[in-house]
Amino acid sequence: MGTSQLERELKKSVPFHSLEQEAVINILRTNDQFQNRFGRLFRQHGLTMSQYNILRILRGAGEPLPSLAIGNRMIQVVPAITGLIDRLEKRELVERSRCTKDRRVVYVSITDAGLEILDKLDEPVSELHKKLAGHLSDEELRQLSRLLEKARQSCLEPDNSHS
Repeated sequence: MGTSQLERELKKSVPFHSLEQEAVINILRTNDQFQNRFGRLFRQHGLTMSQYNILRILRGAGEPLPSLAIGNRMIQVVPAITGLIDRLEKRELVERSRCTKDRRVVYVSITDAGLEILDKLDEPVSELHKKLAGHLSDEELRQLSRLLEKARQSCLEPDNSHS
C-alpha cells in the first residue's frame, strides 16, 4: 500500500500504527488548519473564534440567555465563558442583566454593535466555508457530516479508562 497524503504532509518515515490513528490525526490536522483560517478572519475584527461563537448564539436565540445556556451551545467547550463574556461586554458587543426572579441568574444579550460586527462577518464567513469545503459535492458533504457525527458518538459514552 502506498503512502497516504497525510503521511507525506507530516513527512512520516513509518506508516501510522492503525487506520484509527491516521483518521484521528487527519481530523486533528484538518481542524487545526480550518481554525487557523477562521482565527485570521475573526482577528481582523478583534474577535476570537469563541467570542464570535457567543455572538452567533445570542443572535440566533433572539433573546437574552443565561451564561450556562450559552456555554452549553458552544461549538468548542470553553472553561472560562465568564471571561469571554467580560471581554465582549467591555467592547459593548453584549450586555448583562440580572434576572428579577433569581438574582443568581445573569442574562446576556447581544447589542446593536454586536449585531453590526456579525453582519460584517456573515459574507466573509460564508465565503470561507465555500473555500474550505466547496470543492466537495453535496453528497460528500452530507457523508462527511454523518461520518463525523458517528465518530463523535464515542465521546458521548462515559470514559471509564481512568477508573
